Amino acid sequence: MALKVKAVERLVKFSKEDAGTYRYVMTPELYIALNQAKVIREAALRSGVSQGVMKACWDAAGEVIKAWATEGHSVALPGLGTMRFGLRAKSVEKVEDVKAGLISSRRIVFTPTQDLKDELASTAIQITCYDRNGDVVKRVTSADAGTVEDPENGEGEQNGGDSSQNGGGDSQSGGGSQSSGDDEGGKPNQGGSEEP
Repeated sequence: MALKVKAVERLVKFSKEDAGTYRYVMTPELYIALNQAKVIREAALRSGVSQGVMKACWDAAGEVIKAWATEGHSVALPGLGTMRFGLRAKSVEKVEDVKAGLISSRRIVFTPTQDLKDELASTAIQITCYDRNGDVVKRVTSADAGTVEDPENGEGEQNGGDSSQNGGGDSQSGGGSQSSGDDEGGKPNQGGSEEP
């Protein structure tokens, strides 16, 4: 099994020196989202319990995780990691200026287990390169070091090979994400430029 990545030639505007140049920008190629029924069916099969019991457990676990995470707890997800509340907020100099209106977004922060990071790091990468016209020009199977970004500790790819942006201003975590720019048919969207 390999993770699929696409490198699409796009007009970039990341910085003044790059403005107006074409670069190959890499993004993950995501598969379709698995629906809950399929996940429950597979989990029931692997655990040997009925689908009804698995669905009841799944629903109950989801409710507990949601309740505890929104109360401010860091909640363990077995075999995966932990989930907790995070936020982005503006900083101020004076205590008198601290108010809820400074919070620009609330979000869920996921921190993977070391086992999950190790599994991701050892998974092969397949890269498909598309030119600016959407034509496939190259395919690469990568055997890189498999660096896994850890937003909790500010770790990750530092050699320019990672297209995700580590955004500042987050008082809980530095992670970020970037959309893949795909149209509905799964073909790279050629209409616009990538901005940080």
